[in-house]
Amino acid sequence: MKLVPTLLAAAALAQLVTFGTAFAGENLNAIKAAGALKIGTEGTYAPFTYHDESGKLVGFDVEIGEAVAQKLGVKAEFLEGKWDGLIAGLDANRYDTVINQVGITDARKQKYDFSEPYIASKAVLIVKADNADIKDFPDLKGKKAAQSLTSNFGKLAQESGAELVGTDGFDQSIQLVLTGRADATINDSLSFLDFKKKKADAPVKIAAEQANADYSGIIIRKGEPELLEAINKALADIKADGTYDAISQKYFGADVSK
Repeated sequence: MKLVPTLLAAAALAQLVTFGTAFAGENLNAIKAAGALKIGTEGTYAPFTYHDESGKLVGFDVEIGEAVAQKLGVKAEFLEGKWDGLIAGLDANRYDTVINQVGITDARKQKYDFSEPYIASKAVLIVKADNADIKDFPDLKGKKAAQSLTSNFGKLAQESGAELVGTDGFDQSIQLVLTGRADATINDSLSFLDFKKKKADAPVKIAAEQANADYSGIIIRKGEPELLEAINKALADIKADGTYDAISQKYFGADVSK
């Protein structure tokens, strides 16, 4: 007697799956129909997304977004917002994706989908160019490390036995190392590459780097597999044709994909 309801339930489930699949492709179709990929970004986070002296929105993530959009056959349309509400803007359908150095985390993956990683950052140990004493993280024992006290980098320095000298961020940390008020700083590899790109003659170097990297990806709403596949293909294409490397070299002077 329960056979008919069971069959009806199965049919209803199949219908939902069909509708879900059709709906999943609708956003990609809508993007192509509109001719624009709407991208959420900060616009205040150099060198990834910021405004140049003329007021134009520029940066590594901006050019990656433009290149991905071009591979999709559309233009990139950037919508700026504060970081705190940036990802939430996906839920409100303000844009199709966020490209703003969004770290790929297990917590975020529960609610959103990520592209394949397109940039990697590592914790690096930075010292003066003539420093021969500090070659690895354990060498920080008893040394002074310029760090933001609440950062993970500061914790790593402390775990390595360093005496922490508190700073407001990367720029101040580097200055303390350059002036000899600190022996080293542990910081983000991307920030260091950006600094050296702008100040190639600055007498600082990377003494060591952590093996594990943190990765960022292009984030979208769940349930849009066609869009995710298209974005991943676009990323693969810009890496294959040299576009990615050109953008990476422009902003960092190195390949920052791994």
